Amino acid sequence: MTPPIRLTAAVLGTPDPRGLARFYRDLLGWPIRDDTDDWATLRPGDGPGLSFQLERDHVPPVWPPEPGTQQMQTHLDFEVDDLAAACAHAEGIGARPIGGYTDADEDVAVFADPAGHPFCLFVSFS
Repeated sequence: MTPPIRLTAAVLGTPDPRGLARFYRDLLGWPIRDDTDDWATLRPGDGPGLSFQLERDHVPPVWPPEPGTQQMQTHLDFEVDDLAAACAHAEGIGARPIGGYTDADEDVAVFADPAGHPFCLFVSFS
């Protein structure tokens, strides 16, 4: 039998935990729970959240990947109702557009947060 294991947060490394926490607070509307120079956490109610850990030597990934560069190890996906409005909001608070695509199932916009972590905003067609 599998013991109870609960995801509490995805953790992103950054040279500025407080600043990145505020970016995602403004993007998602989630409250900041922990807020120190080394660690910050967002939690939407009882569910899993996002945490931000100090990494002084953080190297942002290159997207799309290029041989010999820092590769993306994870990214965040956020489903939205209005992609244009969500993209405008993300750019307005400091996200940088880095790509996107449309296929039969979804329309996806890819951004980099202020620390360079890729994230996607998407509308599902199904």
